[in-house]
Amino acid sequence: MHTTTSSSVAGTSPAGSSVPDPTASDPVPTSGERALVLGGGGSTGNAWLIGVVAGLADSGLDVSSTADLTVGTSAGATTAAQLAGATPAELYAAALVAPTRPQAGPGVSSSGGDRTRQAAEQMARTAAVIAGARDAADMRRRLGEAALALPSSSDEAVQSRWRSTVAARLPDPSWPRRSLLLTAVDARTGESAVFDRQSAVDLVDAVAASCASGFAYRVGEGQYIDGGYRRNENADLAAGHRRVLVLSPFGGRTRAPLDWGLQLSDQVDELRERGSEVEVIAPGSEADRFFGPQAMDLSLRPAAAEAGYERGTALAERVAALWC
Repeated sequence: MHTTTSSSVAGTSPAGSSVPDPTASDPVPTSGERALVLGGGGSTGNAWLIGVVAGLADSGLDVSSTADLTVGTSAGATTAAQLAGATPAELYAAALVAPTRPQAGPGVSSSGGDRTRQAAEQMARTAAVIAGARDAADMRRRLGEAALALPSSSDEAVQSRWRSTVAARLPDPSWPRRSLLLTAVDARTGESAVFDRQSAVDLVDAVAASCASGFAYRVGEGQYIDGGYRRNENADLAAGHRRVLVLSPFGGRTRAPLDWGLQLSDQVDELRERGSEVEVIAPGSEADRFFGPQAMDLSLRPAAAEAGYERGTALAERVAALWC
């Protein structure tokens, strides 16, 4: 199996003081005209992303099929893979249907209240890990250790169920011919992993790894956790593209200290310094109820998709100025 991974040298200065970790992965830079970046945001984030892309498409701007590169992280990895196998209109129509028998992830209840509570508990656990870390590299190593310690990380039945859950979400389980990068973090080393169609990893496994926010998901001999622990949007992977559109369900926020440089604003600055034009779409304040622990409540997906659609149609003219 081949993945693009970082060296683990970023993190501390010779004196031991914390320094920014602007990127934990150094893939071979690509170049192109347009890049679409889809950030993480849970189940509601996936629905919101679909809504934005569908709103743009209905306004005459199909960003999914015209992107030379798509970068997907966590919920954005699911969205990227879905857009490679179905039209925005098809995905949007499906997102508007409230689930009658929702699928739960491994160790997660299917009820909205239970999923929200469990998500809040997971956020509290990871917040404690982040608070105790020296820097971004140390944070990733600690998060990986914590994930590997969970029983689900060694339970083959749980691993298989998670893969089946992810597979059921994808219209096509094969890698698209278009350029697609999906992010994860190696749970054993804390290094970043970037999967593409050259990685000898199934698309389903790449998406499942990128979305593994609790336990560590096994791919071959490796185990991986959520790509959002690298950077929530990983927009820096679009470096080399002249026009970059970033869709960020979490609005560019980060749970890490700002001096670590993981937030979206730093990623955008890096892209612009390298010559890219960048446009960011984030939810309005009225969509706050869809995110945080509520991001795992499947019953909120239709409303989140509608909010995304409204955002996409409202900002279509602004995006067209960048994209066209």
